[in-house]
Amino acid sequence: MTCAPCDRAIRFDDGDAYERFMGRWSRAAGVLFLDWLAPHPQARWLEVGCGTGAFTQLIHERCRPAAIVAVDPARAQLAYARRRLARGAAAFHVAPAEALPSSDASQDVVVSALALNFMAGRPAALREMRRVSRAGGTIAGYVWDFAAGRTPHAPLVRALHRVGIDAPSPPGGDDCDRAALHILFAGAGLVDVETTALDIEVIFADLAAFWTEQTPSFSPTTQLIAQLGEDQRNRLMEAVCGELTPRPDGRIVYPARANAVKARVP
Repeated sequence: MTCAPCDRAIRFDDGDAYERFMGRWSRAAGVLFLDWLAPHPQARWLEVGCGTGAFTQLIHERCRPAAIVAVDPARAQLAYARRRLARGAAAFHVAPAEALPSSDASQDVVVSALALNFMAGRPAALREMRRVSRAGGTIAGYVWDFAAGRTPHAPLVRALHRVGIDAPSPPGGDDCDRAALHILFAGAGLVDVETTALDIEVIFADLAAFWTEQTPSFSPTTQLIAQLGEDQRNRLMEAVCGELTPRPDGRIVYPARANAVKARVP
């Protein structure tokens, strides 16, 4: 079974649901990413595709920034991000990655957390990131390892495949391995390009908690599941149980991997 093409588009129109879906995963990967990035304090930051502000908050709490500008094309996501950070902690703007609201050579660090694959014009976005970065500045980002099936929703995707259902593919998922990220950043004229893998685990209280968090209403996968008949849904739940082995206390723990890249502006 396949879903209709129109169902494959992800709608980022519910910040609260997206935070439940991805917030903990984003923060866990973000901590490892910042440790690897090792940015200098008092830097001017621009975050591209900030979503609900989970990574923006980490920058504010851990990096002693001089200033943070955070942009995203989804107004609902930005509304959530503004609520989570103290007034004045960051300047939020509605903007696409291909048209950043910053002047030339104005930023020390430009980052994108779990958003590069959603950018339809990735080369154009990287050119914009370079435009707003000062010489010697850093451009970096991280994305889930879709190609290797190491994503937060991988158990659900595998369960769908086990019952013969074609799960929607993520946008840009084929361009998220470390080799592709290296090519993308080097192609933008950046130098000293490095990549690494960020391995994390997240804990769910039980199977019900996993199911609730991993089936948000905006997800194409959730919309596909809603089309299933009762028999197919029961088979899917059995397959999900087969993918996840609870600990003795009932908790669900499983890993995910993000691929990270960083480079210097010449």
